[in-house]
Amino acid sequence: MSDIHDVVIVGSGPAGLTAAIYTARANLAPVCVEGIGAGGQLMLTTDVENYPGFPDGVMGPELMVKFREQAERFGTQFITDDASRVDLSTAPFGVWVGDRELRARAVIISTGATAKLLGIESEARLFARGVSTCATCDGFFYRDKPIAVVGGGDSALEEANFLTRFATKVTLIHRRKELRASKIMQDRAFANPKIDFRWNAVVDEVLGDNKVSGLRLRDTETGAVDDIAVDGLFVAIGHTPNTALFQGQLDLHDNGYIVTRPDSTATSVAGVFAAGDVQDFSYRQAITAAGSGCMAALEAERYLEAMGH
Repeated sequence: MSDIHDVVIVGSGPAGLTAAIYTARANLAPVCVEGIGAGGQLMLTTDVENYPGFPDGVMGPELMVKFREQAERFGTQFITDDASRVDLSTAPFGVWVGDRELRARAVIISTGATAKLLGIESEARLFARGVSTCATCDGFFYRDKPIAVVGGGDSALEEANFLTRFATKVTLIHRRKELRASKIMQDRAFANPKIDFRWNAVVDEVLGDNKVSGLRLRDTETGAVDDIAVDGLFVAIGHTPNTALFQGQLDLHDNGYIVTRPDSTATSVAGVFAAGDVQDFSYRQAITAAGSGCMAALEAERYLEAMGH
C-alpha cells in the first residue's frame, strides 16, 4: 500500500483550493489532485466583479491562480492530472491517478459541474466574449443592451427574469412550443414585459467576430432561418455534475449531484466530504463554493481528530 495521507482533495476550483488552504494551515499536508482542467469553471470566465475583495474586478484565471498560490504557500502538494478511479468502500480510501495510488484517511470531493452547451463552433469561439452560462456572473455587463437566453426550464426562466434588470429586452429561445419550467416560473416570465419568446427555434450560429452581435435562428418546424441582433447569449440548458467517478460509491441525487447532509458537506460515506458545484445545484457561485470548501476542510479536520489522527 502507498503512503497514507491525512487528506486527499479531488478537484481544484474555488471549493477544492479553499479546502486545500484550510487543511494545509491545519498541518494536514493535503494532496490536491487538481485535474487537467485545473481551476474549474472560473478558468473560462473573463471579468469577475462579484467576488469580495476585488473592487475593480479580477480575471477568473487570475483569481484561481491566487487561490492556488495561497494553497501552495501553506504546503499543499498538487498533482496536475485527473483522478482515474476511486475506492471509497473502506478507509484508508483509494484515489488513483493513472497507475499512481494515493491512500487517504479523509477525502474531499470538489470536482464541480460542467455547464451544458449547444455544441456549435461559433459558441465555443465567442465563449466569454458575449456567450455565457451564468447570468448572475455576467448580467451586469449587458446594461441597456438586448440579449438572449436559450432554454425552457426553471433555470432558463430564472435567468431571463434576472437579466431583465439590466437588458433592454431578453429573447427566450426554446426549441419547442411549450416550456418545461414550473407554472410559477412560467407565469412570472409571461408577465414580464421585457421578455420575448421565440418558440420552436434553435440557434444555428452565434454571429460576431470578436464579440457577439447576433444569432442565426432556425425554426424547428418550417426550417426557416432568420437573424436577430443581440449583444449577449446566455445558455441555460442545465449542468452536468462531474460525478462519474463516484457512481455506485456515494449516494447521488436523481440529477447526479452528490448528496450531503443538511448544513454539512458530509456524504453517505464517513470520512468523505463534498464541496462546491458537485453537490450544489442551487447557487453555483464561486463564493458559495469557497465557503463549502472551508466547511469540508473543517469537517475533515474534526473527523480525523475524532478518529484519533
